[in-house]
Amino acid sequence: MTDDERWMQQALALAEQAGAEGEIPVGAIAVINGNVIGRGYNRTEALQDPTAHAEMLAVTAAADALGSRRLEGVTLYVTLEPCCMCAGALILARIERLVFGAFDPKAGACGTLYNIPQDLRLNHRFEVVGGILEDQCSSILSDFFRNLRIGN
Repeated sequence: MTDDERWMQQALALAEQAGAEGEIPVGAIAVINGNVIGRGYNRTEALQDPTAHAEMLAVTAAADALGSRRLEGVTLYVTLEPCCMCAGALILARIERLVFGAFDPKAGACGTLYNIPQDLRLNHRFEVVGGILEDQCSSILSDFFRNLRIGN
């Protein structure tokens, strides 16, 4: 198992927690020098906050842990490809690397619909690796929505 897969498994555990709480099951962790400095999972329903995505919460926790808004040297692991809002926040945070699991054909802004992290018009770019534990990350989402449709 690679380091990326090991960290993604931790993000998946957070996604499961989100799903158990009735949230869309997405989890994220921020890592620097082999240490987790931020965790988050979707909490948009619980907080009634449209910005309470897993990535945003993990970035906020990481910034707090580092005492800086600049997350240089940080890798963010997230189970679903970030949306435009989250990708923009990652640019502003100056992360070094993004690793995500499932591609998002409806809102993916890190290569699928848009490629915000590599947009030359912006003042920061970061490495993106997609498809890590993609089957597990996709499965947790499809199971959640299937259960939602059938009323479970």
